[in-house]
Amino acid sequence: MRILIAPDKFKGSLTAAQAAQAIEDGFREAMPEAVFDRALLADGGEGTADVFSSWQGAEVRAAECLDALGRRVRGEYVWIPGERLAIIDLSSASGLSKITEKDRDILLSTTFGTGQIIVEALKMGPETIAIGLGGSATTDGGAGMAAALGWIFQDSKERNVDPAPENLSKIATILPPPQPITAKIIALCDVRNPLLGARGCSRVYAPQKGATPEDVAILESQLESFADVCEKTFGVSHRSAPGSGAAGGAGFGLLTFFGAQIVGGFDWIAARLGLDARVAACDLVITGEGSIDSQTLEGKGPGSLAGLARKHGKPCIAFSGRLENGAGEIFSRCFAISDPAMELAENLACGAQLLRLASIKAAQSLRS
Repeated sequence: MRILIAPDKFKGSLTAAQAAQAIEDGFREAMPEAVFDRALLADGGEGTADVFSSWQGAEVRAAECLDALGRRVRGEYVWIPGERLAIIDLSSASGLSKITEKDRDILLSTTFGTGQIIVEALKMGPETIAIGLGGSATTDGGAGMAAALGWIFQDSKERNVDPAPENLSKIATILPPPQPITAKIIALCDVRNPLLGARGCSRVYAPQKGATPEDVAILESQLESFADVCEKTFGVSHRSAPGSGAAGGAGFGLLTFFGAQIVGGFDWIAARLGLDARVAACDLVITGEGSIDSQTLEGKGPGSLAGLARKHGKPCIAFSGRLENGAGEIFSRCFAISDPAMELAENLACGAQLLRLASIKAAQSLRS
């Protein structure tokens, strides 16, 4: 039997690489005769750059930058010299995981640090920069990234404005940097939300980042004003573009200031990994992620991989720490790895062991 193991990360517990190793260890114990093919999965969210960090010739390069609240952190990006390709996770600088719950301030959080990583990547002379839009702590419409690249924001009296979310309505004029970016920018995301409205980034995602109902109303108003000024400046509006609301409107900023192309993260990554051919060549597909829920059905990596398996008539099983009722129906079988006798923190800490044990049991059940 040929088995393709292609998990996403188990957020807060395991990277995709660690999850893949735990699954393979378990299946090897129960099915020593099997042949394994391993691929790391991502969909544009956190961990996208990690998928490519182990590629032959790939370099993980450090970049000094600021987190969403302006504190110094060490960011990273992956550089693939042979393709002149840089891959950046927005979360590397501007991620919610960089900020403790007590320190979160959605009205001050910006993507400036991600822009700093883009500046560092541009020094390598890339032809393409791919940016994974997932796990952000921000709702600034990408204004912070633009500021880091030299865009200037001014009020009606020509005074410079710090483009934090609480200040976006003060912006009256936008001035371009002296040197435009020549690299192609690709924004990788797994959502199709617009910038504004009921499905916009403020109302759907800001509460997950600590925003109160009052904050959400402020953010919506600030982003609407910002979108109006951008439309006046550039003569085009990206506020309704699918994915413009990704990462707190970072998709909007990349479209507006960088001329980016927004693409489905899973599709882009799957094409580079040759997943279609690898699924066709295997007998069983195994995937997984920390939580299999309604979002799994809407473009997330494991759900998309299950669709690819169905296309080729291959069974696809999944492992998860948390399984929402009904969400596992897209898989041939779904296995929850968490131990109900343990607290959440203990389950997360023991993720590798729990996943290996669940893999052994799954492999044994497949053999019986």
